[in-house]
Amino acid sequence: MKFIVYVTLSICCIVVVASVIQSTCKIQEIFQLNQLYKKGDVILGGLFELTSNKKTPDLSFSSKPEQWTCEGIDLVVFQWVQIMIFAIEEINKNQTLLPNITLGYQIYDNCAILPVALRAAVSLLGGLEYVISDEECKGRPPVLAIIGDPASTNSIAISRILKPFQVPQVSYSASCSCLSNKQEYPSFFRTMPSDAFQVKAIVHIVKHFGWSWIGCIASEDDYGQNAIKSFIEEAEKFGCIAFKETIPKTNGVQEISQIIKIIKESTAKVIVIFSADTDFMDLAQEIVRQNVTGKQWIASEGWSTSTVLTVPENMITLGGTIGIAVRRGEISGLQYFLLQVQPDFASNNQIVNKFWETMFECKFQDNLYGKSQLLLLSGDQCTGHEDLKTTKTAYSDVSNLRVAYNIYKAVYALAHALHSLSSCENGKGPFEYNTCASIENAQPWQLLHYLKEVNFVNQLGERVAFDENGDALAIYDIINWQQRDDGTINIKAIGVFDESAPVGQELLLNKENIFWNFESGQIPKSVCSESCLPGFRKAIRKGQPICCFDCIPCADGEINSAECLKCSVDFWSNEGRNQCILKEIEFLSYEDAMGITLTTTALSGTCLSIGILMIFIQYRNTPVVKANNSELSFLLLVSLTLCFLCSLCFIGQPSHFTCVFMYAIFGISFVLCISCILVKTLVVIMAFKATLPGSNAMKWFGIAQQRGTVFFFTAIQLLICVIWLSISPPFPSKNTKYQNSKIILECDIASLFGFSCLLGYIGLLACICFILAFLARKLPDNFNEAKFITFSMLIFCTVWITFIPAYISSPGKYTVAVEVFAILASSFGILFAIFTPKCYIILLKPEQNTKKALMGR
Repeated sequence: MKFIVYVTLSICCIVVVASVIQSTCKIQEIFQLNQLYKKGDVILGGLFELTSNKKTPDLSFSSKPEQWTCEGIDLVVFQWVQIMIFAIEEINKNQTLLPNITLGYQIYDNCAILPVALRAAVSLLGGLEYVISDEECKGRPPVLAIIGDPASTNSIAISRILKPFQVPQVSYSASCSCLSNKQEYPSFFRTMPSDAFQVKAIVHIVKHFGWSWIGCIASEDDYGQNAIKSFIEEAEKFGCIAFKETIPKTNGVQEISQIIKIIKESTAKVIVIFSADTDFMDLAQEIVRQNVTGKQWIASEGWSTSTVLTVPENMITLGGTIGIAVRRGEISGLQYFLLQVQPDFASNNQIVNKFWETMFECKFQDNLYGKSQLLLLSGDQCTGHEDLKTTKTAYSDVSNLRVAYNIYKAVYALAHALHSLSSCENGKGPFEYNTCASIENAQPWQLLHYLKEVNFVNQLGERVAFDENGDALAIYDIINWQQRDDGTINIKAIGVFDESAPVGQELLLNKENIFWNFESGQIPKSVCSESCLPGFRKAIRKGQPICCFDCIPCADGEINSAECLKCSVDFWSNEGRNQCILKEIEFLSYEDAMGITLTTTALSGTCLSIGILMIFIQYRNTPVVKANNSELSFLLLVSLTLCFLCSLCFIGQPSHFTCVFMYAIFGISFVLCISCILVKTLVVIMAFKATLPGSNAMKWFGIAQQRGTVFFFTAIQLLICVIWLSISPPFPSKNTKYQNSKIILECDIASLFGFSCLLGYIGLLACICFILAFLARKLPDNFNEAKFITFSMLIFCTVWITFIPAYISSPGKYTVAVEVFAILASSFGILFAIFTPKCYIILLKPEQNTKKALMGR
């Protein structure tokens, strides 16, 4: 972000310097932005999040990036734009406010992203013309003030650009408390109260209902992070924070799932969320999808009145939400004005047509002469004569004007500042030598002076003024999400928070009007531990906040006296025996030397198996591969690959998924491997019998029978796994039996019988295979296949027989290491014993890889 700010500042400085040393100023770049423009004596700039569907250009810095493109009009935000225009038009018609002065506007869409917002701000500073004359450079700036940006993060960046030029910026939605710093943001004002005040309001609500165990969630931006930081500081004075989570901006599926898991597992009934509705949307959808109930949601002003969230399908989980909302206003004549909007084909007012296309789901296309040529692009075609009065959307709904009302107040605040500037009497002015500013050549810094002194009562009877930090007077509506009889959602005002009220009277609530979304219908309790009864004392739970404690009965003759308490399971005493410290957690990790070695070995075996498989596929038509039943060889190599890979599941911190998965894949992959070897052994025996006179053994043990046998043996193991994992699956556990100072994270097999069946079946197949191969070792065979199988099974059985005592005697993570070693050793033994001789002939002795050579042997 700093890079973008520096670049834009550099562009602005170049333009200013060029205007001094040359007769003309040339803009270095013209940005393609969605805009609305109207000429006037004084131009007010505006920044709005009109669109969100954006196409990101290539930002690899290998070439000049293309322009950002933004599509799709937000109907609510377009209403906000029209409210700014409505206020300007209303002021222009007013004979007492700014008489004989016409206000104009230059409104840009910031596309809901910082880079475009910065470009829009720079465009407002630089003006509309590509070449600016010397006279224009010295005259009135293109805009005297900017209304916006709605986002706190964007406002921070834009305010730093405006700071050197002292251009007033009045935001209608940015609420980050950081923007109250006048040293950092001297020209920033807002009609939206600072987050510092909404945090106070939420703290008052939480304290009012006696909630001391609270969960906190915030968006991943300045708005959310600053607000949650302030809230935690205040909340910890009377309660405790159960958890603190951050909503990711992008690609946060796993993070959102983790947040949901924490919410479900937490005992906190009250959860405070600081976020805009767009950032909270994904999390809200997951809350509804997983039917997370039994929670009292406390909403910041960013989403408390969101029309996209207050829908009937969300009421089961989000119903009863208590939120902070900006004061609602009623603007006379606004709805009539909104319904008079018509398409405008001027090049600098393309936003209106995009709104029209969104509203009526149709398309316009301009012809070569700039007039409206109506062609069907997709969907219906726009005629330009559609009637807005027939629509019923958020655009025409003026019943809940909150942020929109802030825009209205922002325009009037600037108008009153301009009025004071134009009404100045010579000799009584506030500037050097008591001079006044000229409205014909007013400068932003002069308007800034008068904006600080704005103080008036608007048409609705509300006082509009700014404090020394540029913040608006802090008054909030307290609202509650309730459902009407027809199923629609009613955002009902249940109280008011007024920062300026006397101490103790800031919060006024009507409890009878609150809907509690709980079975009891009563105020929920949100405490970590209930208060102890007489005769019990508090024993703080180790590692948890002070709000979480156990009530332990006092011994006879004791009244809460200090005593030596045994550390909890997850803690151990330090050397000084004066503190409980967290035990060292041990498991076979990918990061320690042993884990790295085993992982490398497993991956090497995997690559080797795949490599041999590739060789066999490449030479599948050669006699050596054909003679050794290529299909079984391919399947055996695949199963060995799985055997190597399954060892990786034993490494790393155990979880419910890995504990179940690793035993299942271990049992199935090894049975598949041994089944292939057993069938190969049977093929060798059948092949020998087939050479005897009158024998038709191979007729009854063809390819189909071989496949069926492998599938049958594997299916038995699969059935064992399904039964075991369904009845009593393995689970991650903390083992503290062997070392008191350590917690060994391991997988508890849960059912010894199930695990024994899994291993026993593998051992049974291995023994049968070994016996058959041993009996057939002297049968005539050009490649001594039976001998190779005998040797591989000998290695396999030896490894797993020696595994048992090693497994029992190994402590801690070395127990798992022994398991992994046994898997790898037995897999390598089979791989080398069976496939090394064949690969030797295929790669190094190709002259022996012929039918003649095979028959000759």
